[in-house]
Amino acid sequence: MNKDDLSFIVEGGKTLKGSILTNRSKNGAVSLLAASLLNKGTTTLLNVPKIEEVNRLIEVLVSIGVKAEWNDHTLTLTPPETLSLDTLDRAAAIRTRSILMFIGPLIHHFESFYLPQSGGCTLGLRSVRPHLWALEKFGVSIDAKTDRWPVSHAGLKPAEVVLYESSDTATINTLLAASRIEGVSTIKYASANYQVQEICGFLRALGVGIEGIGTTTLTITGVKDIDTDVSYSVGEDPTDAMFFIATAAATHSALTIERAPIEFLEPELVVLEKMGLEFTVTQKGISENGITKLADIAIRPSKLVAFPEKIHARPYPGLNIDNLPFFAVIGTQAEGSTLIHDWVYEKRAVYYTELDRFGAETQLLDPHRITIVGPSHLRGADIFCPPALRPATILLIGALAAEGHSTLKNVYSINRGYEDLVARLRSIGADIQSAGG
Repeated sequence: MNKDDLSFIVEGGKTLKGSILTNRSKNGAVSLLAASLLNKGTTTLLNVPKIEEVNRLIEVLVSIGVKAEWNDHTLTLTPPETLSLDTLDRAAAIRTRSILMFIGPLIHHFESFYLPQSGGCTLGLRSVRPHLWALEKFGVSIDAKTDRWPVSHAGLKPAEVVLYESSDTATINTLLAASRIEGVSTIKYASANYQVQEICGFLRALGVGIEGIGTTTLTITGVKDIDTDVSYSVGEDPTDAMFFIATAAATHSALTIERAPIEFLEPELVVLEKMGLEFTVTQKGISENGITKLADIAIRPSKLVAFPEKIHARPYPGLNIDNLPFFAVIGTQAEGSTLIHDWVYEKRAVYYTELDRFGAETQLLDPHRITIVGPSHLRGADIFCPPALRPATILLIGALAAEGHSTLKNVYSINRGYEDLVARLRSIGADIQSAGG
């Protein structure tokens, strides 16, 4: 069966109830897969989500010689004596933008190589220049061709890197490059987001010195060689928790999201509180990685009103760019006009207008700004998912909130980031099933 042809069939308009356990982080997992290439020893990753994005990167790792073994949600990665990029699975690599993060570790294996241009979400111009400008400080030269990234260096040296933008993946690439360069390197204006903190914890477990975790200045004391057997757990995913928060809000349901990574959801919850969402937060300790603080979030059915200011994302500790789209579908159930400013991506706000297919009232002001006027009585519809994870996901929430029958076609983009979503939604009372194309 072609994974791209899968559909979700939804009978919507139903009130949901119960509890749902937050899944583990997509972005954390793919970053850790890239980071494993630094290690000559065996890397065991615990609680790895079985999602398409992870599958693509494992296919790439296996194609260059890494042995990958699953045991439930534990993934054991054993590198070969020598990696071989001649056999790299190009088809898998171009389906995920996360392949960019392989540059940082691969410069420690090869003085010259290239990676194919990547795909993943289609969201307009997503510049790789912050990666290029950061890594060149270590002596790395990266060219941007139409179909590939040639990478080369004549020796690596520690450096002070000032990031052009506080990019999660550029910060991680810079961390991975610095980790095996002897000496002290500094990253300024670094992202402090959840996946960056996870990588910092993993690098520390490998013996790399990292200071400033959770801040915008990271100091890395690199080591020339890393050869250690290490075990590390992937933390909980704030965007997974936010999916169910938004689902509860849009369907006016009582739902408890368990073990949510609360420090990476607090700005979102402040906005939702001002929109009238009623909820209770109960602290639940720390995840296995020793970094991610957890809480149970109990949502109650609420009468929502539009947020009085524009809703926009900012680098951590601001509202997460991956969580911003959820406010579009929540806005369909809020009284008044909700203004969303999706300033990062040229195309993503355009995808939000697909909510009109359910009967929402949206107005696209420009490629970055959209208003949603509510509350709307949503009705079922047949929709092709856009080739972008979060916009596709909010259409699924729209289908759950919409009265009647909906079909979401080409749901690969959703399966890139969410594991067992149909079964999890059914466990809280949703009428949804998966069907082959």
